[in-house]
Amino acid sequence: MEIILKKDVENLGFADDVVTVKDGYGRNFLIPQGFGVLATESAKKVLAENLRQRAHKEAQAIADAKATAEKLAGVELKMTAKVGTGNKLFGAVTNQNVADELAKAGVTLEKKFIQIVGGSIKALGHYTAAVRLHREVVVNFEFDVVAEA
Repeated sequence: MEIILKKDVENLGFADDVVTVKDGYGRNFLIPQGFGVLATESAKKVLAENLRQRAHKEAQAIADAKATAEKLAGVELKMTAKVGTGNKLFGAVTNQNVADELAKAGVTLEKKFIQIVGGSIKALGHYTAAVRLHREVVVNFEFDVVAEA
């Protein structure tokens, strides 16, 4: 029996895969639990059309992410912070602070997509952050933390 999976099933396949299973497994478990549907000709045509449309949207999303990555490469960011003795910051610089500074520079990103290498920053210096714009597009972004005048 051929089944089109609606959800990922461990040791069987991923969503939108067409898999061959034993009749009882498909009829008694996969279909009633909502993990799959019977792979009829019309269902296969609908699946093919959905995959084609999803591929087009995915290509557009990747192109947008790459355009944002190019904008991000052109930005040079210097963040100012209050400093105590020994170049230690009062508080810390987090991904929220980096997102706010990037917004001022013209690149709008959500803070959850920014990951500072080594966690939050508690001293002056040159740092790197990994910015995930898409699951296939990750950009390393460098910035400086300098003392407030």
